[in-house]
Amino acid sequence: MRGSEFADLRAFATIVAYGTFARAAVQLSVSPSALSQTIRGLEARLGVRLLNRTTRSVSVTDAGSRLYARLKPVLEELEAAVADVNDLRERPAGTLRLTSSRVGAERFLAPILGDFHRAYPDIVLDTTVDDVVRDIVAEGYDAGIRLGEMISDDMVAIKLGGSLRQVAVATPEYLARHGVPQHPRDLLDHACINWRWTETGRIYHWEFQEPGGDWFSVAVKGPIIVTDRSMVLAAALQGVGIALWLEDRILPYVQDGRLVPILEEWSGAFPGFFLCYPKQRHTPLPLRVFTDFMRATYG
Repeated sequence: MRGSEFADLRAFATIVAYGTFARAAVQLSVSPSALSQTIRGLEARLGVRLLNRTTRSVSVTDAGSRLYARLKPVLEELEAAVADVNDLRERPAGTLRLTSSRVGAERFLAPILGDFHRAYPDIVLDTTVDDVVRDIVAEGYDAGIRLGEMISDDMVAIKLGGSLRQVAVATPEYLARHGVPQHPRDLLDHACINWRWTETGRIYHWEFQEPGGDWFSVAVKGPIIVTDRSMVLAAALQGVGIALWLEDRILPYVQDGRLVPILEEWSGAFPGFFLCYPKQRHTPLPLRVFTDFMRATYG
C-alpha cells in the first residue's frame, strides 16, 4: 500500500469517527474542501460510495461501515505502536489540546503553567477556556477540566481539589431595604442576578439542598442576566440584588463587610472539579505526564 492510500483511508476513518468533514478537517489539519476531494478520490479508486454527504450531515453507507469496521482496529494498533516508540524519546513532546471552564482554568491551570512548562518545555498546551461544555472526543480535545456532574461515564476522571459550595449573598444595604429571605423560595420576591449558560442560552436555576436532604432548584428573576460570573459579583457589590456564587470567591467580601451571606443552611456541598479524558488503550505520553503532574499537584 502506498503512503497516499494509507493517508486516504485514515482520512475516511477520521470523518466517520468525528461525524463531520469540518471536525475531521480540524483533526487532520487540512481544509474541508481538500478532505472532500480526498474522499472522492478514494471512492473512485474503490468503485463504491463510502459516505452520503449533504450540506448538513454525513452518513456512512453499508460499504463504508464494513470498511470502517476493518480499518478502526488496524489504525488504533498502528497509532499505539507509534505512541510506544515516541515514549522512548528522552523528553515528552507534542501538542496537548485542553478545554476548561473559566473557573476551572483559573483554579487549576493558571497556577501550574510556569512549572509545567519548565518541566516539559517540548509540550504545547493548546487550551480553550470558556463556559461551554464541549464534546472532548468529537471536538478533538485530549482532556478537559470540568465539574464532576458534567463528566460522562466513558471518561477517566481525576479529582482536583475539594468539594464546593455556592452561597447567596447581598450587600447590607440591599438586605436592609428589602429584608432577608428565610427560605430559598423567598428569592422569588427579590431582585436576583442571573447567569446564562453560553452553550444553550438557558438561564441557570439556583440550586439548594434541604438541610440534610434532597437538592432542589429555584428559577429566580432579576434585572440583570450575564454570561460571565465576574459580572454577577460586580452587580452584587453594587447593590443590584442577590447573587449566588462560590463560597471561596465571595469570602473576601464577606470578611470586609461588603457582602452578607444568606440561606447558608441551604447551601450544600457538591463535587468540585475534575481533570477528565477519554478511556483509551494507550494514553499518549504528553497526556500521561500532564495527568501525573496535575495529580501530584492537586491530588
